[in-house]
Amino acid sequence: MKTLTKRQEEILNLIKSHISDFGFPPTRADIARTLGFKSPNAAEQHLRAIEKKGFISILSGASRGIVLSNAQNDEIPVIGLVAAGGPILAEENVEKTIPRSKNLLSSEIDFYLRVKGDSMVDVGIFEEDLIGVSKKTNPKTGSIVVARINNEVTVKTLIELNQSKVVLRPENQNYSDIEINPSVDELVIEGSCVALIRESI
Repeated sequence: MKTLTKRQEEILNLIKSHISDFGFPPTRADIARTLGFKSPNAAEQHLRAIEKKGFISILSGASRGIVLSNAQNDEIPVIGLVAAGGPILAEENVEKTIPRSKNLLSSEIDFYLRVKGDSMVDVGIFEEDLIGVSKKTNPKTGSIVVARINNEVTVKTLIELNQSKVVLRPENQNYSDIEINPSVDELVIEGSCVALIRESI
């Protein structure tokens, strides 16, 4: 990874502190105002240079679409209610962040998802629990996955996965299996569950 100029280090530190304080990255205007640039465009040019050096990624079409690289990112986003249609890690879905722990599986966790509903209670996952989701872990049958079905995000156990049929199972006897035809329904496996946090109230 290439080294940053002094100005680029200032911008990277500003991004980190803004994420730590507010739970989301600053806008270009925030950066320009804080560091005294004449315009947000100047901030954009610096951000592109920092991206080329591998410290951040820039998401197109989002005013706060700045993502720290894994080496820089010591905060894991918590995804609350997911807006239909948008990417799961879109800014409007992030309710807060949690510091990345060095002694847990957190290096594998890309985001936490706040559980809604009671469809997974038989495996000890309850409403308002946070599940740690890894996008890097390939989903296997029998594993708990986060799936997007026609823009609806759900947490279920993956029972069957092939080109003609996908079966997702709720871990609650009151619910039936969900059978999906990938040629008819839009299905995206967002990641696999690798951790669980139950926040104290």
